[in-house]
Amino acid sequence: MSPKELLYIEDALGHEQILMNQCQQAISSLSDPQLRSCVQQMRAAHQELFNQFYQLI
Repeated sequence: MSPKELLYIEDALGHEQILMNQCQQAISSLSDPQLRSCVQQMRAAHQELFNQFYQLI
C-alpha cells in the first residue's frame, strides 16, 4: 500500500472516530427511546466502518 493510500485510510479512521464520538454524545443527551435507538444504530454502523478501514492497514 502506498503512503498516500495509508494517509487516506488514516483520514477515514479519524472521520469515523469523530462520528462515533458525536453519536455517543447524542445518545447520552437524548431522552426519546426511538431517537436514542436510531443514533445507537448509526454509531454501530460507524464502528463497523472504522473496523473495516482498520483491517486495511
